[in-house]
Amino acid sequence: MEIEDQLLDVQETACNIVAKSTRFGRPIASGTHTTALLLALSASHFSKRGGMIGLEFWIRFRRAIYADETIRLDWLVVRVTPNRRLRGDIVELRGRIRGQDGAPALGAKGRVLVTARL
Repeated sequence: MEIEDQLLDVQETACNIVAKSTRFGRPIASGTHTTALLLALSASHFSKRGGMIGLEFWIRFRRAIYADETIRLDWLVVRVTPNRRLRGDIVELRGRIRGQDGAPALGAKGRVLVTARL
């Protein structure tokens, strides 16, 4: 176990050394990962009431999110439009991730289909 701990310490130290030489100055979170967290929040919320399918999402990165930063994820329902052909409601969303300082780090728009069942 000690050898594994030492290897992890060496890897973490190496990561921090490399990160310090980048424009960000320290390790940042993956944009793919942070985007997935925001999209998963919409899916987990709407799927509690029935079926939910993501139709489209648009993402804009505004600034880096640091790996050790506490973030806040938000979605706002902008419009709900019944759709007879799809047997459900199309929900238009606006989302964001705010950094620990409260500044927007990621902006998003999305449309999901919410139905009684898939």
